[in-house]
Amino acid sequence: MNLIALETSTRLISVALWRDGKITQRSHDQPNAGSELILPWVRELLAESGIALFALDGIAFGSGPGGFTGLRLACGVAQGLAFGSDLPVLGVGSLEALALASGERHVYACVDARMNEVYSAAYQTVDELPAEILAPAVTPPASVPLPEGRNWTGCGDGFAAYDSLLRERLENYLASVRPEVMPTAAAVATLAAPRFARGEGTAAMHAAPLYVRDKVAFTTAERLARGGAK
Repeated sequence: MNLIALETSTRLISVALWRDGKITQRSHDQPNAGSELILPWVRELLAESGIALFALDGIAFGSGPGGFTGLRLACGVAQGLAFGSDLPVLGVGSLEALALASGERHVYACVDARMNEVYSAAYQTVDELPAEILAPAVTPPASVPLPEGRNWTGCGDGFAAYDSLLRERLENYLASVRPEVMPTAAAVATLAAPRFARGEGTAAMHAAPLYVRDKVAFTTAERLARGGAK
């Protein structure tokens, strides 16, 4: 199983090549998209491995939730590569990839959604892969969904952006916090490989981001109502 994976839902953008379980990755902390890096990285990884694009088994991408521009970038590049090479594509949840990238067993994933909101979800490791406990949601940090039980590890930059609000909301549930953890293309590839093997890939035309939130910006009145600035 050989595949390329893309993850650009946060400021940490990355591309990975999965080659029969061996992963090679390029990544960079890039606050503003990084579209100029993605395709060169794809070409580099394929050239270094001696694999042609059309010889891959599929293209995977981090489908979100996350930054709207980043989600469209990963999905669009995946579609372009897949259309040109007649390959299947597969979207993998970015919060799920974050949970896997953390290496933790009980992960409360939370990333900054801007506009005084966060994207959150909870995962528990089963057979070395994250199983969804709470589905991805977008809420103000003071009202994130509560998981069952204790000893969760809070992961993601939501804990950097809204640390006090999230700690107060989740004080009875969190054992530790790791705000530096981000989703990676390596994690997307690891999650995608068995799914491609099961035939879960789809035609490029059907690929779509998982936005969760369907509104790009609030009005001034809406921002103020949510505690934001003018």
